[in-house]
Amino acid sequence: MSELVTGEAVALELRPARLPSRALAVLLDLVAAMAVYVAVTIVLVTSTASLDEAAQTALSIASFVLVLVGGPIAVETLSHGRSLGKMACGLRVVRDDGGPIRFRHALVRGLIGVIEILMTFGIVACIASFVSARGRRLGDVFAGTLVVRERIPVTRTGFVPPPPPWLAGRFSGLDLSAVPDGLWLAVRQYLTRMQQLDPQVGWSMAERLASDLAERTGAPVPQGVPPAAYLAAVVQERQAREARRAFGSDAAPAASAAAPATSGPVGTGKPPAVGETPAAPARPVGAPEVVSEPSGGERRPTESPGVPTGERPGTGFVPPA
Repeated sequence: MSELVTGEAVALELRPARLPSRALAVLLDLVAAMAVYVAVTIVLVTSTASLDEAAQTALSIASFVLVLVGGPIAVETLSHGRSLGKMACGLRVVRDDGGPIRFRHALVRGLIGVIEILMTFGIVACIASFVSARGRRLGDVFAGTLVVRERIPVTRTGFVPPPPPWLAGRFSGLDLSAVPDGLWLAVRQYLTRMQQLDPQVGWSMAERLASDLAERTGAPVPQGVPPAAYLAAVVQERQAREARRAFGSDAAPAASAAAPATSGPVGTGKPPAVGETPAAPARPVGAPEVVSEPSGGERRPTESPGVPTGERPGTGFVPPA
């Protein structure tokens, strides 16, 4: 098991590919390359029949070099270490530090592969893979690369340690929209396995991940904050935002703020007690009050209780003797 961290979210602790899977991948690549070479040869023979023998030989050699040597180099460079056979077998070529390979890595692997695979029928490559602790052939040793397995059994997700209490909520205003999922995966895997790493290796990995995360968020890592603690605090902030978005906890304060204050007694904002009559809305002093008669007649205004009795108009009502 190799403990690796990459800048393109190649998972930590990748498993080096062994000889059987690598041999099958190489065999599939050779079959595909030979099919392309035969097709190119047929096209060249039919199109260059009028040329002399020396020109035909030169074109044949050039097509062999381009298809069987340049083809695998171009494919591994453009696919970042995934050829046709490796994709079928779930393999990938990465650097020793876990990062994606470049053109120079693919070039060295391809040129040495001509000797140890094509010229010796794979015997040298098999011997080197048996001797190497991580199953590397000579091309991998000189190029500084490693063939790893991408499809590995799914294991239980490790526990992400929480940040220090003095960092909780400190990154609530951080913009996390530009952070890719691959970087989150690498950060989570580092946090779940950082206790298993060598302290110096773990510190360097944390610094690199913190630098990548700060570059994506646009805010530098605060001074005096350890990189591992910074990563844990940002991951906790992301989890808190996802929880609020999933459970809608932000809707409760908004609903309470939008609720009218007249649902309970005036000035208290509390709901009325059981059996208590809700308070009527207040009206200006002296304004006429609209009442309805039991007989269903028209509603008419009456003066407020603040007006003296002698000044009220007669209603025609005579109290009983």
